[in-house]
Amino acid sequence: MTPETCAQLTRLRHELHEYPEISGQERETAARVATLLQGYGADLVLTGLGGHGVAAVFDSGQAGPTVGIRCELDGLPIQELSSKPYVSKIPGKGHLCGHDGHMTMVLGVAEELVQQRPAKGRVVLIFQPAEETGQGAIAFRADPKFDQITPDYVFSLHNLPGLDLGTVELCKGPANCASRGMKIELTGKTSHAAAPQDGVSPARAMSHLMVQLADLGSGGALDADFALTTVTHARLGEPTFGVAPGRGEVWVTLRTVSDTRMESLIAEAETLAKQAAAMDGLDISVSYDDVFEACTNDEQAVQTIVTACAERAVPCELTEVPQKFSEDFGQFGKGAKTAMFWLGAGVDHPQLHNPDYDFPDALIPVGVDVFVAAIRSLTG
Repeated sequence: MTPETCAQLTRLRHELHEYPEISGQERETAARVATLLQGYGADLVLTGLGGHGVAAVFDSGQAGPTVGIRCELDGLPIQELSSKPYVSKIPGKGHLCGHDGHMTMVLGVAEELVQQRPAKGRVVLIFQPAEETGQGAIAFRADPKFDQITPDYVFSLHNLPGLDLGTVELCKGPANCASRGMKIELTGKTSHAAAPQDGVSPARAMSHLMVQLADLGSGGALDADFALTTVTHARLGEPTFGVAPGRGEVWVTLRTVSDTRMESLIAEAETLAKQAAAMDGLDISVSYDDVFEACTNDEQAVQTIVTACAERAVPCELTEVPQKFSEDFGQFGKGAKTAMFWLGAGVDHPQLHNPDYDFPDALIPVGVDVFVAAIRSLTG
């Protein structure tokens, strides 16, 4: 990549950073990406996949594999704290996970493909919406237009604070934990605060349940038995002194390495919730949101990234320990050989989702190089 191209991509990243759109609302971001891809001369640009998803196809016209490179469109509903000139211009929203940088790298791949088309097969650049909620990849793959681009391989990366700047870390097997948000609603009957015995309060059940849920999964080693339960929110009654409560809710995040262990953790959590409700004769309702299945790397896809890193002199570390944070990229593994790798953002860099986080621009050429090398190894 020339210094001029790198500078151009850095400016683009800053522009994307200024106008973040949260999950499901990425309309303007998607439109800008589609316009850029059309300007690069992609053979086909599809829009509106699974919401605001975009896909661009660079076709050799020769038989061969379809290789996908995936990034995310969405920002976060977090107020950015920064004095940089390209700070978010949208109050309460920010690109504080680095998806602006991920998009920029994949657009950099598009520029490389303009200069040299694949010798065989196709390359599909995937700009996926709604990663932060776990809904985007499912909707993207379920869209009828996905049949036009069905990939044989898909690669993706996520920048990772705490890892040396520019170093790739790659997991053999499980790469990202499964997680889901569990919402437990308990309903009884309100009463006057002077006569609580005439109502049915969820207070006792909630106090028991929050302790039991927290004890259910204490974390530990990231192995097949790993389970972590984090109580994230609770609400009881209304903010008043005159009414004994009749309704309460508890939110808890469940996290495991495998989908199989997730199913058993769900069953255990639901049993505790039903027992707590039955203790005081409460009605109970359980629902789930932010559902992420486990992300598992394919052996051949992993080796492709390892080889690409070696070719471009990018430090690469193999590990068998997955990340605790979740990724909906695992959905692409249901029909393709996939690998998610992590690209170090620096040991002392602010963490993902911190209000002062900002994607390191130095990673742009590194990500482009690794993706392009992986593409060339499969398509020539």
